[in-house]
Amino acid sequence: MSRTEAPPLPEPLRVPVADSHTHLDMQDATVEEALARAAAVNVTTVVQVGCDVKGSRWAAETAAAHPRVHAAVALHPNEAPRIVHGDPDGWSRQGAREPGGAAALDEALAEIDALAALDHVRGVGETGLDHFRTGPEGIAAQEESFRAHIEIAKRHGKALVIHDREAHADVLRVLAEEGAPERTVFHCYSGDAEMARVCAAAGYFMSFAGNVTFKNAQPLRDALAVAPAELVLVETDAPFLTPAPYRGRPNAPYLVPVTLRAMAEVRGTDEDSLAAAVYDNTARAFDF
Repeated sequence: MSRTEAPPLPEPLRVPVADSHTHLDMQDATVEEALARAAAVNVTTVVQVGCDVKGSRWAAETAAAHPRVHAAVALHPNEAPRIVHGDPDGWSRQGAREPGGAAALDEALAEIDALAALDHVRGVGETGLDHFRTGPEGIAAQEESFRAHIEIAKRHGKALVIHDREAHADVLRVLAEEGAPERTVFHCYSGDAEMARVCAAAGYFMSFAGNVTFKNAQPLRDALAVAPAELVLVETDAPFLTPAPYRGRPNAPYLVPVTLRAMAEVRGTDEDSLAAAVYDNTARAFDF
Protein backbone atom coordinates (compact mmCIF):
# COMPACT_ATOMS: atom_id res chain seq x y z
CA MET A 1 0.00 0.00 0.00
CA SER A 2 1.43 3.37 -1.03
CA ARG A 3 2.04 5.89 1.77
CA THR A 4 0.70 8.60 -0.53
CA GLU A 5 -2.54 6.78 -1.35
CA ALA A 6 -5.67 8.16 0.28
CA PRO A 7 -7.28 5.73 2.76
CA PRO A 8 -10.68 4.25 1.78
CA LEU A 9 -13.97 5.80 2.87
CA PRO A 10 -14.98 4.36 6.26
CA GLU A 11 -18.44 3.08 7.06
CA PRO A 12 -20.70 6.18 7.30
CA LEU A 13 -21.80 7.38 10.71
CA ARG A 14 -25.53 7.17 11.41
CA VAL A 15 -25.49 10.55 13.16
CA PRO A 16 -23.95 13.70 11.58
CA VAL A 17 -20.71 14.98 13.07
CA ALA A 18 -18.42 18.01 12.60
CA ASP A 19 -14.66 18.12 11.97
CA SER A 20 -13.65 20.89 14.38
CA HIS A 21 -10.23 21.54 12.79
CA THR A 22 -9.00 20.94 9.26
CA HIS A 23 -6.71 22.53 6.65
CA LEU A 24 -8.47 22.07 3.30
CA ASP A 25 -5.89 24.35 1.65
CA MET A 26 -3.14 21.81 2.40
CA GLN A 27 -5.04 18.80 1.01
CA ASP A 28 -4.97 17.37 -2.51
CA ALA A 29 -8.73 17.40 -3.10
CA THR A 30 -10.69 20.50 -4.11
CA VAL A 31 -12.94 21.98 -1.43
CA GLU A 32 -15.97 20.55 -3.25
CA GLU A 33 -14.42 17.06 -3.42
CA ALA A 34 -13.38 17.16 0.25
CA LEU A 35 -16.85 18.24 1.39
CA ALA A 36 -18.60 15.65 -0.80
CA ARG A 37 -16.43 12.81 0.55
CA ALA A 38 -17.00 14.02 4.10
CA ALA A 39 -20.76 14.27 3.58
CA ALA A 40 -20.79 10.71 2.18
CA VAL A 41 -19.79 9.43 5.65
CA ASN A 42 -22.00 11.97 7.53
CA VAL A 43 -19.27 14.50 8.37
CA THR A 44 -21.49 17.44 7.50
CA THR A 45 -19.58 20.46 8.81
CA VAL A 46 -15.91 21.47 8.96
CA VAL A 47 -13.96 24.27 10.62
CA GLN A 48 -11.28 25.51 8.20
CA VAL A 49 -8.33 26.90 10.16
CA GLY A 50 -5.87 29.56 9.01
CA CYS A 51 -2.20 29.55 10.06
CA ASP A 52 -0.98 32.80 8.49
CA VAL A 53 -2.46 35.92 6.89
CA LYS A 54 -2.81 34.33 3.44
CA GLY A 55 -4.31 31.10 4.79
CA SER A 56 -6.67 33.04 7.04
CA ARG A 57 -7.92 35.10 4.10
CA TRP A 58 -8.48 31.84 2.19
CA ALA A 59 -10.35 30.33 5.17
CA ALA A 60 -12.67 33.35 5.37
CA GLU A 61 -13.34 33.31 1.60
CA THR A 62 -13.99 29.56 1.61
CA ALA A 63 -16.43 29.81 4.53
CA ALA A 64 -18.24 32.66 2.76
CA ALA A 65 -18.66 30.45 -0.33
CA HIS A 66 -19.63 27.17 1.43
CA PRO A 67 -22.34 27.08 4.13
CA ARG A 68 -20.88 23.85 5.61
CA VAL A 69 -17.48 25.46 6.18
CA HIS A 70 -16.78 27.76 9.15
CA ALA A 71 -13.52 29.68 9.36
CA ALA A 72 -10.96 30.32 12.09
CA VAL A 73 -8.23 32.90 11.43
CA ALA A 74 -4.87 33.43 13.09
CA LEU A 75 -1.11 33.49 12.96
CA HIS A 76 0.11 30.03 14.00
CA PRO A 77 2.45 30.14 17.04
CA ASN A 78 5.39 29.31 14.77
CA GLU A 79 4.40 32.01 12.28
CA ALA A 80 4.78 34.93 14.74
CA PRO A 81 8.55 34.42 15.34
CA ARG A 82 9.10 34.01 11.58
CA ILE A 83 7.41 37.35 10.92
CA VAL A 84 9.50 39.10 13.60
CA HIS A 85 12.87 37.36 13.18
CA GLY A 86 12.66 36.23 9.56
CA ASP A 87 12.64 32.74 8.09
CA PRO A 88 15.90 32.25 6.16
CA ASP A 89 15.21 28.54 5.59
CA GLY A 90 11.79 29.22 4.12
CA TRP A 91 10.28 26.53 6.36
CA SER A 92 6.78 27.98 6.08
CA ARG A 93 4.78 28.09 2.85
CA GLN A 94 5.87 31.68 2.11
CA GLY A 95 9.47 30.70 1.37
CA ALA A 96 12.50 32.55 2.76
CA ARG A 97 11.67 35.81 4.55
CA GLU A 98 13.62 38.75 5.92
CA PRO A 99 13.05 39.82 9.57
CA GLY A 100 10.08 42.20 9.79
CA GLY A 101 10.33 43.15 13.45
CA ALA A 102 7.49 44.17 15.76
CA ALA A 103 5.91 46.41 13.11
CA ALA A 104 5.39 43.47 10.73
CA LEU A 105 3.78 41.44 13.53
CA ASP A 106 1.45 44.36 14.36
CA GLU A 107 0.49 44.65 10.69
CA ALA A 108 -0.27 40.91 10.43
CA LEU A 109 -2.31 40.98 13.66
CA ALA A 110 -4.33 43.94 12.33
CA GLU A 111 -5.27 41.85 9.30
CA ILE A 112 -6.33 38.92 11.54
CA ASP A 113 -8.37 41.36 13.62
CA ALA A 114 -10.20 42.61 10.49
CA LEU A 115 -10.93 39.03 9.35
CA ALA A 116 -12.14 38.04 12.83
CA ALA A 117 -14.88 40.68 12.56
CA LEU A 118 -16.51 38.82 9.63
CA ASP A 119 -19.68 36.91 10.43
CA HIS A 120 -18.64 33.63 8.76
CA VAL A 121 -15.39 33.61 10.76
CA ARG A 122 -16.35 31.67 13.88
CA GLY A 123 -12.97 31.34 15.58
CA VAL A 124 -9.62 32.97 16.22
CA GLY A 125 -6.92 30.34 15.88
CA GLU A 126 -4.86 28.40 15.69
CA THR A 127 -2.86 30.44 18.15
CA GLY A 128 -1.01 29.51 21.32
CA LEU A 129 2.52 28.35 22.12
CA ASP A 130 4.85 25.81 20.55
CA HIS A 131 8.05 25.01 22.44
CA PHE A 132 8.79 22.11 20.10
CA ARG A 133 9.52 24.05 16.92
CA THR A 134 10.28 27.55 18.24
CA GLY A 135 13.46 28.06 20.26
CA PRO A 136 14.04 30.47 23.16
CA GLU A 137 14.73 33.40 20.80
CA GLY A 138 11.19 33.21 19.38
CA ILE A 139 9.21 32.73 22.58
CA ALA A 140 8.61 36.42 23.31
CA ALA A 141 7.13 37.03 19.84
CA GLN A 142 5.04 33.89 20.16
CA GLU A 143 3.64 34.88 23.54
CA GLU A 144 2.93 38.45 22.43
CA SER A 145 1.03 37.09 19.41
CA PHE A 146 -0.93 34.65 21.61
CA ARG A 147 -2.00 37.45 23.98
CA ALA A 148 -3.09 39.60 21.03
CA HIS A 149 -5.20 36.74 19.62
CA ILE A 150 -6.91 36.24 23.00
CA GLU A 151 -7.85 39.94 23.02
CA ILE A 152 -9.13 39.75 19.40
CA ALA A 153 -11.26 36.66 20.17
CA LYS A 154 -12.81 38.32 23.21
CA ARG A 155 -13.49 41.62 21.46
CA HIS A 156 -15.26 39.92 18.54
CA GLY A 157 -16.98 37.26 20.67
CA LYS A 158 -15.33 34.41 18.76
CA ALA A 159 -14.01 31.02 19.88
CA LEU A 160 -10.28 30.84 20.66
CA VAL A 161 -8.56 27.84 19.02
CA ILE A 162 -5.36 26.85 20.81
CA HIS A 163 -2.27 25.13 19.46
CA ASP A 164 -0.33 23.81 22.48
CA ARG A 165 2.80 21.82 21.72
CA GLU A 166 5.04 20.97 24.67
CA ALA A 167 3.89 24.21 26.33
CA HIS A 168 1.01 23.15 28.59
CA ALA A 169 1.92 25.14 31.71
CA ASP A 170 2.71 28.32 29.77
CA VAL A 171 -0.49 28.13 27.70
CA LEU A 172 -2.61 27.72 30.85
CA ARG A 173 -0.65 30.56 32.54
CA VAL A 174 -1.24 33.02 29.67
CA LEU A 175 -4.96 32.10 29.50
CA ALA A 176 -5.25 32.72 33.25
CA GLU A 177 -3.34 36.02 33.04
CA GLU A 178 -5.32 37.39 30.08
CA GLY A 179 -8.68 35.84 30.97
CA ALA A 180 -9.79 33.22 28.45
CA PRO A 181 -12.61 33.92 26.00
CA GLU A 182 -16.00 32.45 26.84
CA ARG A 183 -15.38 29.63 24.31
CA THR A 184 -11.85 28.20 24.24
CA VAL A 185 -10.86 25.07 22.30
CA PHE A 186 -7.67 23.06 22.82
CA HIS A 187 -7.13 21.80 19.27
CA CYS A 188 -5.41 18.41 18.93
CA TYR A 189 -5.52 18.10 22.72
CA SER A 190 -2.09 16.87 23.80
CA GLY A 191 -2.19 16.97 27.61
CA ASP A 192 -2.72 14.15 30.10
CA ALA A 193 -5.69 13.30 32.34
CA GLU A 194 -4.55 15.74 35.04
CA MET A 195 -4.49 18.62 32.55
CA ALA A 196 -7.88 17.49 31.19
CA ARG A 197 -9.31 18.01 34.69
CA VAL A 198 -7.81 21.54 34.77
CA CYS A 199 -9.31 22.31 31.34
CA ALA A 200 -12.67 20.86 32.38
CA ALA A 201 -12.76 23.01 35.52
CA ALA A 202 -12.14 26.10 33.33
CA GLY A 203 -14.79 25.01 30.80
CA TYR A 204 -12.28 24.62 27.94
CA PHE A 205 -13.27 22.34 25.04
CA MET A 206 -10.85 19.51 24.24
CA SER A 207 -10.65 18.40 20.61
CA PHE A 208 -9.16 14.97 19.93
CA ALA A 209 -7.41 14.10 16.66
CA GLY A 210 -6.24 10.89 14.99
CA ASN A 211 -3.23 10.61 17.28
CA VAL A 212 -5.59 9.38 20.04
CA THR A 213 -5.49 6.07 18.09
CA PHE A 214 -1.68 5.79 18.11
CA LYS A 215 -0.15 2.92 20.14
CA ASN A 216 1.99 5.23 22.29
CA ALA A 217 -0.88 7.65 23.07
CA GLN A 218 -2.21 6.13 26.31
CA PRO A 219 -1.99 9.49 28.18
CA LEU A 220 -4.28 11.00 25.51
CA ARG A 221 -6.76 8.14 25.91
CA ASP A 222 -6.65 8.62 29.69
CA ALA A 223 -7.44 12.33 29.16
CA LEU A 224 -10.29 11.48 26.79
CA ALA A 225 -11.72 9.07 29.35
CA VAL A 226 -12.01 11.79 32.03
CA ALA A 227 -13.01 14.76 29.81
CA PRO A 228 -16.66 15.77 30.41
CA ALA A 229 -18.97 14.68 27.56
CA GLU A 230 -20.10 18.26 26.95
CA LEU A 231 -16.52 19.48 26.32
CA VAL A 232 -15.28 16.81 23.85
CA LEU A 233 -14.76 17.57 20.14
CA VAL A 234 -13.27 15.54 17.28
CA GLU A 235 -11.01 16.79 14.49
CA THR A 236 -8.74 15.59 11.73
CA ASP A 237 -6.10 18.38 11.62
CA ALA A 238 -5.91 17.06 8.04
CA PRO A 239 -3.70 16.46 6.17
CA PHE A 240 -1.81 15.60 9.38
CA LEU A 241 -2.35 13.04 12.17
CA THR A 242 -4.14 10.37 10.15
CA PRO A 243 -5.68 7.83 12.54
CA ALA A 244 -4.53 4.21 12.79
CA PRO A 245 -4.55 1.96 10.79
CA TYR A 246 -3.79 4.63 8.14
CA ARG A 247 -1.12 6.53 10.05
CA GLY A 248 1.35 8.18 7.68
CA ARG A 249 -1.11 8.39 4.78
CA PRO A 250 -2.96 11.63 3.83
CA ASN A 251 -5.70 12.66 6.24
CA ALA A 252 -8.99 14.35 5.28
CA PRO A 253 -12.32 15.20 6.95
CA TYR A 254 -13.94 11.97 5.69
CA LEU A 255 -11.74 10.03 8.15
CA VAL A 256 -13.42 11.56 11.23
CA PRO A 257 -15.52 8.35 11.71
CA VAL A 258 -12.33 6.30 12.25
CA THR A 259 -11.24 8.57 15.12
CA LEU A 260 -14.75 8.96 16.52
CA ARG A 261 -15.24 5.17 16.75
CA ALA A 262 -11.92 4.81 18.57
CA MET A 263 -13.00 7.61 20.94
CA ALA A 264 -16.35 5.90 21.64
CA GLU A 265 -14.45 2.74 22.59
CA VAL A 266 -12.18 4.66 24.99
CA ARG A 267 -15.19 6.35 26.60
CA GLY A 268 -17.25 3.15 26.75
CA THR A 269 -20.12 4.72 24.85
CA ASP A 270 -21.86 4.06 21.54
CA GLU A 271 -20.80 5.98 18.44
CA ASP A 272 -24.27 7.48 17.82
CA SER A 273 -24.51 9.25 21.17
CA LEU A 274 -20.87 10.40 20.96
CA ALA A 275 -21.40 11.75 17.42
CA ALA A 276 -24.53 13.62 18.54
CA ALA A 277 -22.74 15.10 21.57
CA VAL A 278 -19.68 16.07 19.53
CA TYR A 279 -21.80 17.80 16.89
CA ASP A 280 -23.70 19.78 19.54
CA ASN A 281 -20.45 20.68 21.33
CA THR A 282 -18.83 21.88 18.09
CA ALA A 283 -21.89 24.00 17.25
CA ARG A 284 -21.74 25.50 20.75
CA ALA A 285 -17.98 26.06 20.64
CA PHE A 286 -18.09 27.82 17.26
CA ASP A 287 -21.56 29.32 17.60
CA PHE A 288 -23.00 27.99 14.34
